[in-house]
Amino acid sequence: MIVSRRNLLQSAYGVAFSYSSLSLLAGAHAYSANNRLPLKTDPDGLLDLPEGFSYRLVSTSGGEMSDGFFRPGRPDGMACFAHPQDAGKCILTRNHENWPDTTDGSPFGEDDALVSRLSEAQLYDYRAAAAPMNGRPFYGGVTTAIYNLQEKRLEKDFLTLAGTAGNCAGGATPWGSWLSCEESAVTAPGSSQKNHGFVFEVPISATRPVDAIPLTDMGRFAHEAAAVDLDTDIVYLTEDSLECLFYRFLPHTRQDLSKGGRLQALALKNQPSADTRNWPRDWGGAGENSIRQGETFDVEWIDLDHVDSPDGDLAERGFAAGAAHFCRGEGMAYGKRDGEQGSVYFNCTQGGAARAGQVWRYTPSPEEGRRGEASDPGKLTLVYESPTSDVLDMCDNLAFAPWGDLILCEDGRGDQYLRGLTPDGNIYDLARNAHEEQSEFCGACFSPDGSVLFVNVQEPGFTFAIEGPWRRLRA
Repeated sequence: MIVSRRNLLQSAYGVAFSYSSLSLLAGAHAYSANNRLPLKTDPDGLLDLPEGFSYRLVSTSGGEMSDGFFRPGRPDGMACFAHPQDAGKCILTRNHENWPDTTDGSPFGEDDALVSRLSEAQLYDYRAAAAPMNGRPFYGGVTTAIYNLQEKRLEKDFLTLAGTAGNCAGGATPWGSWLSCEESAVTAPGSSQKNHGFVFEVPISATRPVDAIPLTDMGRFAHEAAAVDLDTDIVYLTEDSLECLFYRFLPHTRQDLSKGGRLQALALKNQPSADTRNWPRDWGGAGENSIRQGETFDVEWIDLDHVDSPDGDLAERGFAAGAAHFCRGEGMAYGKRDGEQGSVYFNCTQGGAARAGQVWRYTPSPEEGRRGEASDPGKLTLVYESPTSDVLDMCDNLAFAPWGDLILCEDGRGDQYLRGLTPDGNIYDLARNAHEEQSEFCGACFSPDGSVLFVNVQEPGFTFAIEGPWRRLRA
């Protein structure tokens, strides 16, 4: 089956484009007891799932890949694309959140011997000579995998981005590529030989490491996720820090981010330097319930300068210019209904009075990125705020589900769950990490036909394929 480049992106978001809008009544607090689908204990101690659901272990970090490199550790953000020639297969792009001080999970084998297979252009950077692991390459990057949906197995996988650091989340593009985001913003010459904290682009057709070229106009900061508006090709970006901004990137040339563009930060209209975290005042916030669940704000966008930010002060300068503060912006997804305008949903992992997480929706202006948006601005809505970590504990990566809910990956302080968030604001459990390491869930995404939910468990580095009676979740 031959698919268009734009259909490649639509499939990367699964079938969620039929169900984008989660509308909540202002101030409503309709929480479930998280027992809508009781989870069954997994005798193998990996994943607890509802009755009738099953999983397959697709891959584990450390194994040898099809190209002879080794599967890197700490799989994180991920997207699933339709295979351009075979509808029975799909393509997974997968980040690996190996940090500058990560000593294991190398894709290059014992003593990094395989790094000699890469050209200078293919490996972005090495650790500084005086740093721990002195002179060794960075282990972050991207792997690309081909999964056979009919035979329910991994066919092959290979290294496609190498030498980067802290590749956490990212996002798919309409032109058939994956944006891999560095959360680590280490600075040369102390820990690295080059500056980090950039976005890198990997075509889904890549079967070997691409030239590692940072998209510097998209800013240098603790990058987390990216989402592309199908109507405009504007890229939205989250940042993972306690006092972060929410960004958009206006490319000079649509579908070619290498040509540069303008980076901007979101501000609440008539509320310069707003604090959206809802933290109590004695925690340094604006106060509990300063923003109510369901409340919507008109926004404006502030131009940022010196976005390569050698001093790492981009968020500080943006806030001083009037941009709004968020708390640990992480997972993000774009979705739209047929014939309607799309919206971007994003998680703030430690936002809210309980520091247990917030879910936000940004609905672009019909004139997004053009002069007309001043009179018809985009809208920002607090969709959900967790009242306690027992209900939702630090939501991280985010995905749309075929039945209209949001799937939230937890990176919390106890048991780790995949949670569902319904259109009426109920939270329910979809899976529990039963492995003894209790590591976070990452990278949830659906196959193009909506039959399989892929998800990573970061430690010890599992990628799972979950199947089951998804129609039950529509009830």
